[in-house]
Amino acid sequence: MLEWAAELLFSIIIPQDDALDTKKIDRHIARLNQFDWFKQIYTDESYHRSFFVNRKVRWYLQSSLRVNRMIKKEKAQRRFLAFLDRQVNR
Repeated sequence: MLEWAAELLFSIIIPQDDALDTKKIDRHIARLNQFDWFKQIYTDESYHRSFFVNRKVRWYLQSSLRVNRMIKKEKAQRRFLAFLDRQVNR
């Protein structure tokens, strides 16, 4: 019983690194959807599913820093598209 309590306490104090913040990701997708370049990618059937089921794509979109860079810099947009292509073509 003590081991179980210690594990529970540990998991509360130190959150798991692999947990994704779904609300944050959805906010970032909504924000990016205001831009034509992203809308084209998002509505493309070959990519669309990845935004919901691919953990690496969702992890990428969880970062405020990366999303802000994509909004401001075309190079970051190209980098994201290349990343997305690699994920889809696996």
